Amino acid sequence: MATYIAKGAIVTNPSANNISKAQFVYCVATSTAQTVVVKDSDTNTLGEIYLALAGDSVCVEKAPSDTITLSAGKVSAVGSPRS
Repeated sequence: MATYIAKGAIVTNPSANNISKAQFVYCVATSTAQTVVVKDSDTNTLGEIYLALAGDSVCVEKAPSDTITLSAGKVSAVGSPRS
């Protein structure tokens, strides 16, 4: 089990949101078959992460200006114990 440091409020169903310019973002799907989409400031897709089931989660590392979209989920800025 990973340890995270909470650094912000929970954002529900973020769309092209930089999550307070966080470098690490914890994402949880709230329904099945969700995709976390990470884009740069020019809206180029940098990557996608598939979450198959409600409750699936991932911690994404991104640049402060990168954005996250998760149509049915909750995300929060976090820090790692090393940050």
